[in-house]
Amino acid sequence: MTAGVTLDGSAAAADSVRSSGPGRPATKQHPDAELRALLRDIDHRRIEATVRKLVSFGTRHTLSVQDDPNRGIGAARDWIFAEMSRYAEASGGRMTVELQSYIQQPSTRIPTPTRITNVVATLRGSVTPERIYVVSGHYDSRVTDVMNATADAPGANDDASGVAVAMELARVMAGRRPKATIVFAAVAGEEQNLYGARYMATQYKAASADVQAMFTNDIVGSSTADDGVRDPRTVRLFAEGVPTAETPAEANVRRSVGGENDSPARQLARFVTNVADNDATDMNVRIIYRRDRYLRGGDHIGFLEQGYPAARFTEPNENFDHQHQDIRVEGGKQFGDLPEFCDFPYIARVARVNAATLWSLAQGPGTPKNVRVRTDQLTNNTDLVWARGAEPDLAGYEVVWRETTSPDWTHVIPVGDVTAVSIDLSKDNVFFGVRAVDKAGHRSPVSFPLPA
Repeated sequence: MTAGVTLDGSAAAADSVRSSGPGRPATKQHPDAELRALLRDIDHRRIEATVRKLVSFGTRHTLSVQDDPNRGIGAARDWIFAEMSRYAEASGGRMTVELQSYIQQPSTRIPTPTRITNVVATLRGSVTPERIYVVSGHYDSRVTDVMNATADAPGANDDASGVAVAMELARVMAGRRPKATIVFAAVAGEEQNLYGARYMATQYKAASADVQAMFTNDIVGSSTADDGVRDPRTVRLFAEGVPTAETPAEANVRRSVGGENDSPARQLARFVTNVADNDATDMNVRIIYRRDRYLRGGDHIGFLEQGYPAARFTEPNENFDHQHQDIRVEGGKQFGDLPEFCDFPYIARVARVNAATLWSLAQGPGTPKNVRVRTDQLTNNTDLVWARGAEPDLAGYEVVWRETTSPDWTHVIPVGDVTAVSIDLSKDNVFFGVRAVDKAGHRSPVSFPLPA
């Protein structure tokens, strides 16, 4: 069945439509009143209190003591669990908190069997709870010697700052009702080899969970570089191009159709700039086209390994005097990852970027699935097909496109509540994507089509 397209590109519900293109210029999705109210609730003073409390445990090294109530990773774990559980009281039973533990056998930087525990708070969605979005920080810390489990390792920036972001989001969202499920996690074992997050990701994969996005916040505590230059309105977002989990067959397809800049992680990053780079967050999101910093890694990698879209938030310029350093003074300079070198209003703005992203993801429709370009006939048109989402408030779909040299989507063609469209533009010359739209105007991340 084919339906006609109106002058603005919209269409009545039908199986398929035809559009002459090129559509209208792409614009950002502005935060609504509900989201702005949520962002106002984020409190830099609470974030500071969380960072300082985590620092007070002396060390949070993964191999440190786990049964001391005042010092070590066990004390930090128990405090995070208690705080998250207290936040959950405002949820009316919709938020649950668990200690996700396993025994890591001897491996890289783990000399003896060691219990690694993630603290996971899950706020169940009210409409499509099977759709999951994850935000995390890692609560373990270290000094210069990665195996030193006894020296004071305050880890204020790396990564009490990221844990504070996840915990503050859990606090402000616990009393609200997202349509999809949001998970707030404090993971362990990052400094040893990303163990906690990797375990969490494998558990989701084993359960066939529909994790549609994951963000780690790691080193988001300072706006000041090692040369003293401040950039308090920028956060970096690292997003891979070629997928970590790409198979040889998928690589062959990518080489034949393009898409090196169109991984799920890149679509996620574009979504972040679309909904969270604005006056409500007062932040600029700088996308970095890398999986992580040069030759380095973070907790999003474990999710990428399982095929989940994931990306990393990090401050604009790191200061290595206050990262992975023994606490000391040399030549009149203070070394160590201490809270006095954190910028707590900056962390709050990073939290707002995360909140705007997660709330927009959870309140909007899910990323379209099974998006394909039909290739059974050679024509200069582009025929796209996809599976319709299950959201009850789904309004329809939009086709987006851009020149192959453009970093972001530049044009939008509304096509209505259909599952197929023929676009009068050549797939040889431009890249296409499909996103869903609900009745309130919330949009999903873009899904990049593969050949049918």
